[in-house]
Amino acid sequence: MGKSNRIPKATITRLSIYYRQLELLEFDGYRMVSSEKLAWLCQVNPAQVRKDLGYFGEFGVRGVGYDVIDLQAQIKKILAVNREWNFAIVGIGNLGSALLEHQNFPARGFNCVAAFDNDPLKIGKPTAAGLSIRDIEELEEAVKELNIEIGFITTPATAAQSVADRFIMANVNAIVNFSPTRIIVPDCCLVENIDFTVKLDTLTYELHHELGI
Repeated sequence: MGKSNRIPKATITRLSIYYRQLELLEFDGYRMVSSEKLAWLCQVNPAQVRKDLGYFGEFGVRGVGYDVIDLQAQIKKILAVNREWNFAIVGIGNLGSALLEHQNFPARGFNCVAAFDNDPLKIGKPTAAGLSIRDIEELEEAVKELNIEIGFITTPATAAQSVADRFIMANVNAIVNFSPTRIIVPDCCLVENIDFTVKLDTLTYELHHELGI
């Protein structure tokens, strides 16, 4: 897509939110939805909805709105979630174990196909998700064997960079980093940093400054 490099990241985030609301609307029996209603459900303004969708074409009918099912399909195509993606998790502690059991991943086409750790006491043990924990040394082999396209890092901060390096060496160029540190990757690699403490900082700021708590 020629314009993809100029599309704000916030727009892509909102597309994901629109998609989830469209799913709920379909479940509730809606066939059409206006930009006003979709905006209200997603807590943005209608002009923002129209602008976000306008980056990718014309999907609605003026005065009528958007076809709920068709717009879902279009957004799935835009977000490339109209296919399945394989991912692996490195670091099977509490967070890694919880992510393994997250039901929304397979429901949306994200399949966890491998779990890794470097703890001899964990290696070989079965997980609740039905996978056997593999030695981190097997990562490159498993990437080729299982077509792993996305890597999740749920290790302590001290191990995160070395795990990222392993993923990159194995040609996994998309990483979701849950460790409380930033990792350094080459330009060919995409990273999403999920730091829960940053979210908590934002929440406490709003509690104090907006609610006076």
